[in-house]
Amino acid sequence: MRIVVDAMGSDDHPVPDVAGAVMAAREFGDEIILVGDEARIKAELDKHDTTGLSLPVRHASQAISMTDKPAEASRTKKDSSMHVGLGMVKNGEAEAFVTAGNTGGVLAVATLHTLRRIRGVLRPALTVIFPLPTRPILLDIGANADCKPEYLAQFALMGSIYAERVLGVQRPRVGVLSNGEEEGKGNQLVKETSQLLAQSSLNFIGNVEAKEFIAGGTDVAVADGFTGNMVVKVSEAISSHLINMIREEIKASPLTAVGGLLAKPAFDRVRRAMDPFEIGGAPLLGVNGVVIIGHGRSNAYAIKQAVGQARRAVQQDVVAAIEAGLADGR
Repeated sequence: MRIVVDAMGSDDHPVPDVAGAVMAAREFGDEIILVGDEARIKAELDKHDTTGLSLPVRHASQAISMTDKPAEASRTKKDSSMHVGLGMVKNGEAEAFVTAGNTGGVLAVATLHTLRRIRGVLRPALTVIFPLPTRPILLDIGANADCKPEYLAQFALMGSIYAERVLGVQRPRVGVLSNGEEEGKGNQLVKETSQLLAQSSLNFIGNVEAKEFIAGGTDVAVADGFTGNMVVKVSEAISSHLINMIREEIKASPLTAVGGLLAKPAFDRVRRAMDPFEIGGAPLLGVNGVVIIGHGRSNAYAIKQAVGQARRAVQQDVVAAIEAGLADGR
């Protein structure tokens, strides 16, 4: 398998991007193609033992930064690492693209200039897999701030296919994120989306509140991008705040410090289980190719995990499954 890693994506590029690509090539045995500033990438590769690994470099003279305006940058930076990498997927030179770069930039380059949308897709959706035991999916989390009911109905289909194919969930339960689980609750968008999903062949279970989603009450939850993004950001903030509070309280006295030392293995396991870097990145569903977008602060391990997620999506032929699902009118 050939997977492109955008070496100019993360906040600290190309250090974690290259290191993660090396880890991925070593673990999976695939060809990991690094795209970006060739000189910087090769200088970083020289710091690693790459014996026996396939890590070709494709030069791109430009990069879309986190501060760039996505639509404008996608038009003016035609030799960006995103353009080059996504173009390779489009042209069949690679099977997937992984980046920790500007989300809006990836969306603009993928939908307007390279991959385009899968036939029949109204809007692509950015999808998050929550780092919880049941691995619930939430989409959209930011690609579409304003949505129509038919968009959310398609999100539900794409999310259900991804959960089934990549996460191995049989007949995924699908819910609409709402302020109450009772039928008729929610705004007009929620009500109309629920009506559409009730008529579909998906395993629709109705409205789901955020607390039930977190508790594993559904496998796939759909929302407009504004709401979904807020849920993700609040969840990340609360998780980080709780971990910091526990750490400070453990240090508060000698007795709790000793207890904390004894409980450290358990705390480490919880921290790892809740770490979004274990997931690696968010699939961009609805574009005509496998695209995984990681957090800007991704470390090397997160990049490696994102590559792993990309290769599973390729193995399970998620793009073709979505196209078939839309054609079947599921």
